[in-house]
Amino acid sequence: MEQLLHELAALIGPTHLLTDPADTEPHAVDWRGRYHGRPLAVALPGSTAEVAALVALCRDRGVAIVPQGGNTSTCGGATPDGSGRQLVVNLRRLRAVRRLDPDNNSLTVEAGLTLAEVQALAEGAGRLFPLSLASEGSCQIGGNLSTNAGGLAVLRYGTMRDLTLGLEVVLPDGQVLNALRGLRKDTSGLDVKQLFIGAEGQLGLITAATLKLFPLPTARATAWVGVDSARTAIAWLAALQAAFGDRLTTFELISEVCQKLLDHHHPGQLPFVAPWALLIELSDSGETAALEERLVNWLSEQAMVDGVMAQSESERQRLWQLREALSETQKRDGPSIKHDIGVPTSMIPAFLEQCGQALKTAFPGVRIVAFGHAGDGNLHYNVSRTRPDPAALFDDEPAVNAIVYEWVDRFGGTLAAEHGVGQLKTPWLERYKDPAALALMRGIKQLLDPRGLMNPGKWLAP
Repeated sequence: MEQLLHELAALIGPTHLLTDPADTEPHAVDWRGRYHGRPLAVALPGSTAEVAALVALCRDRGVAIVPQGGNTSTCGGATPDGSGRQLVVNLRRLRAVRRLDPDNNSLTVEAGLTLAEVQALAEGAGRLFPLSLASEGSCQIGGNLSTNAGGLAVLRYGTMRDLTLGLEVVLPDGQVLNALRGLRKDTSGLDVKQLFIGAEGQLGLITAATLKLFPLPTARATAWVGVDSARTAIAWLAALQAAFGDRLTTFELISEVCQKLLDHHHPGQLPFVAPWALLIELSDSGETAALEERLVNWLSEQAMVDGVMAQSESERQRLWQLREALSETQKRDGPSIKHDIGVPTSMIPAFLEQCGQALKTAFPGVRIVAFGHAGDGNLHYNVSRTRPDPAALFDDEPAVNAIVYEWVDRFGGTLAAEHGVGQLKTPWLERYKDPAALALMRGIKQLLDPRGLMNPGKWLAP
């Protein structure tokens, strides 16, 4: 291994190969602190050419690679194992802006730029890159692509897959796939870039991407509204879409339990507590006042528990801060068994009712924290207090997961809506993913990476 480390250092420069445990430790643990590994080293290549040379060398030496971006994975997808034989390849030094083309509404950047930096580049050109995540200040574009990130605006703009025009990928043999063209229509064969979006680095390393941009909205109307039930909320979703079309950018659903947590940890900031809260946002061209008036008029005709409309940008930001504080607030409140599930939006009320009842029957006193992107069917469904001793919570994780995923499957849903699979959900994927689809994915893995060196131990492992 010493010879390999010497060769790696020669490829990318000694200062960009981290071998001291004090330097590699931040790259050896996932964001939640659940998975801990011990890498051979952490490589920080500075160009696509260096990534390709590094991958080719590792292939020749039979060394496994764990791709890593901002290391914000919540499923252990970017964490090495404990063998000390896997090389973490972190792409944070790939930061070039290759092309900004406002007339084509496209932006080509390297994988190491953070999501927030890409948003700022777009805004500086009078454009919008609409992906929005709580981790946008640290998550990187390569990781967003590798997990097919979704976030807060999928309802209108789609996931990362929908926002991508082209990719550059270093394949497991060191070849570079150049598919960066900024085209919206191309019928010249299979769209091979789609293989790598959502593959979590198991088929290759994404080094650059051409992303879709959109006109920058000039008007926004934002409201925090209380309703009496999840069924009412989903009925509102359909009615809002009928009234406003794709101007409806955000439709977030927040349970009463979530609101009480916010009220406890952020006293005085929540406008009210209702059985269910909705964060609704419209965006459009034109004037904010006109859009706000339309939303106020619509809301005035609905039955609601309570509601507030943001009257300024600062008030809008405060409402968004409440929504974005939910994950951190729950973390402060103690551990929970987390699920990032998706069901058809029409099935959300029935899922919440029936899965909730099944959990309460199995675990009297259980607490369910449910919130998320109801507009696209994605819920963060987190379970705690399965027994009086919170230290034993994770002893109940297999039984809790069995209940949650069984109900997700009954309603035609998915166990991984936006955070990916990683290590966390691999056994459940075996159970619930269509066998033919899983076999096809593993066949592609075998074709591209026959030695299994790209991010081994994750869900495509045989």
